[in-house]
Amino acid sequence: MSIDLSQLNEVQKKAVITTDGPVMILAGAGSGKTKTLVTRITFLLDEKNISPHQLLALTFSNKAAREMRERIAHELGSIDIGALQITTFHAFCAKLLRSEANFLGLSRNFTIYDEGESKAIAKSLLERRGISTKEINPYEILTYIDTLKNSGYYPGRIMSEGAADPADEYFGYFEEYESELHRANAVDFGGLITAVIALFEKFPDVLNRYQNRFHYVLVDEYQDTNRAQFELIKMLCGKRRNICVVGDEDQSIYSWRGADIRNILDFENVFPDVNVLKLEQNYRSSKTIIEAASCVIQKNVLRKGKQMWTNNPDGDAIEIIECFNDKDEAEFVAQETHKLNRQGVSYKEMAVFYRSNAQARLIEDALRKYKIAYRVVGGVKFYERKEIKDMLSYLRLIINSKDSLALSRIINIPARGVGATSLRKLEIEAVNANTSLWDIIEKIVDDSGQFSHIKLSAKIKSSLSEFVTLLNELRILDQNKVKPSIIYEKILHESGYYSFLKANKDYETLARLENLDELLNAITQFEDSAEKPTLEGFLETITLDSSSDFDEDAVNNSGEISLMTVHGAKGLEFTHAFVIGVEENVFPSYRSVDGGEVAMEEERRLFYVAMTRAMIKLYISFAQGRMLFGQVKFNGPSRFVDEIPEKLFTWKKLNGNSNRENFNPGWKQSRDGHQDFDPYNQSQETKYDDEEVVYQVRESFHQPKFPKGSKVVHSLYGAGKVEESEGAGADEKVLIRFADGNRKKFMVKFAPIVMA
Repeated sequence: MSIDLSQLNEVQKKAVITTDGPVMILAGAGSGKTKTLVTRITFLLDEKNISPHQLLALTFSNKAAREMRERIAHELGSIDIGALQITTFHAFCAKLLRSEANFLGLSRNFTIYDEGESKAIAKSLLERRGISTKEINPYEILTYIDTLKNSGYYPGRIMSEGAADPADEYFGYFEEYESELHRANAVDFGGLITAVIALFEKFPDVLNRYQNRFHYVLVDEYQDTNRAQFELIKMLCGKRRNICVVGDEDQSIYSWRGADIRNILDFENVFPDVNVLKLEQNYRSSKTIIEAASCVIQKNVLRKGKQMWTNNPDGDAIEIIECFNDKDEAEFVAQETHKLNRQGVSYKEMAVFYRSNAQARLIEDALRKYKIAYRVVGGVKFYERKEIKDMLSYLRLIINSKDSLALSRIINIPARGVGATSLRKLEIEAVNANTSLWDIIEKIVDDSGQFSHIKLSAKIKSSLSEFVTLLNELRILDQNKVKPSIIYEKILHESGYYSFLKANKDYETLARLENLDELLNAITQFEDSAEKPTLEGFLETITLDSSSDFDEDAVNNSGEISLMTVHGAKGLEFTHAFVIGVEENVFPSYRSVDGGEVAMEEERRLFYVAMTRAMIKLYISFAQGRMLFGQVKFNGPSRFVDEIPEKLFTWKKLNGNSNRENFNPGWKQSRDGHQDFDPYNQSQETKYDDEEVVYQVRESFHQPKFPKGSKVVHSLYGAGKVEESEGAGADEKVLIRFADGNRKKFMVKFAPIVMA
């Protein structure tokens, strides 16, 4: 069999056949990246006769991995690709760790903790210190831990950058958090990556084994990798250096979850002999949209310098819609989508993008008014619903009795008399005895006398005894390879959970019961698709399925308009796209305006992503006045609007003629900073000393009363120093560290604080 390269352009062909040594493929939006990557893998397997066992392809979503594998299997036909690993970073590391767990003191059945369980540990650590979650938010601890792990740090690792400072107040939490994970035979998401790095560094023979196995390593969406993932990639390809990364620095929009654009910008410093190939032809959008998006993104400095182009027709001009307020903007979207549908455009081909979820409410209201079907992409996810997490905790406890978080979640659901106080006593005993919560409960139920000082009523002990007996019976079923669906149904009913819910007759309870039935459907579908279905396999599958994934086919095959944040839109395409709220301090967000050029460049990349989702027609709207933080704000149109050449758009003012010339002073101001934007005064003029454009930034966003570093005095707590300052005016919040070391957060308008 010979791979057909005739459907590829010249650069795509080169990206396929340049197989040896480091290769970086810079793939612009809509440039046929997936097609090129799939063809490259099939070329390696068929033309280069590489064994599927020797090739590793890493992606960022299970959906992308499945799609790629299916396309490769279709292309290769009779060739068996069973051993080919096309998987996510986390799934790859989880599988590797289960094989090598003994090296790190883990058992093969370790649990993978999600964000909810990690938060529970952080809260527990605070409780032990007697610190309220109002004083320190558990997410502050988790953010610190995530930052360390995203940089590749694990306890004791010596690093030139990203290493932990033992003097930092949160470092102690990090150490206790890691100890808690180890005690529970558990690993969190970030720990999956750092555990493999630790394994490879501490046991070079293990690294050597995997370097010998994987002759070729490929990474998709490389711009989304963090430093830890970059370290892992370098290790895996350290011997043969056959590494191919595919990404687009202009679509790097996830720094808030650890993505590091330096990985793509500095790739040539790490691999000086790299072949850099640029996929610059766009097959998705009209020439007008591509030229406009290119003009915007060229304002960024942190990029490799692609020049996107297309052979597609010019298409319609971009429409920039000037609205009086956000309600008028929502009304426009509803009316325009309704009109497009009457003209023959399917609702499923339309999408509305916004910078933050809060902007969706008015759009939803307007669409409902016009009886237009819509779906909000990225709502509450199935596996995050309470009843589902409860049942998954039962199932996890069957697999791993040391999983104290799962146990503490469901030990009193349904009620067994073990309230928060009793549970806290049991948890303290477990910590003091350096054992698991399950071991403590088993010994209490056995009535060995070792924990006779823990006073529990006979009724509670009886309930716990039934609970322990049921779990042990289910473990035996699991060990005997009984189908996961049978185990699930047994625990759902014999635990009393189903009856507990069914006792209520309200609508919410009925929906929860339907969700529990749907969980059974999910388990059954897993059994039908897995070669050897096990309870452990099901739990791992759903845990590793990225929480940011959603079914793209469901979006595009529905008869509904899709509403989503721009972050959620990455990777999708629609014939008609509306980007709303394109105003200073909204898009770009006020945090990025305050955050300097690096933050602003990411915001511009986000706008570039939004623009390049549109294939035929792009609408960009802004409101003269918008309700923000409980007040109407007059921000003026975004600087990004000014970066689009005038020949590529038409400017329309709702409820009147286009009047952009007179409106211009509202979104540009003199450098003295005193010109304020007034949407009701269209005739005001601004004098310029030169042609430099200066963008309006509202004073309320830029002049906090107590900026970071301020020394202050609180009438109750005394002297302190402002560590964080957020917002301004009535919205200003500060985090203050006081002389005794305590840190407290205040709304400035209510707090008795003065400058020291």
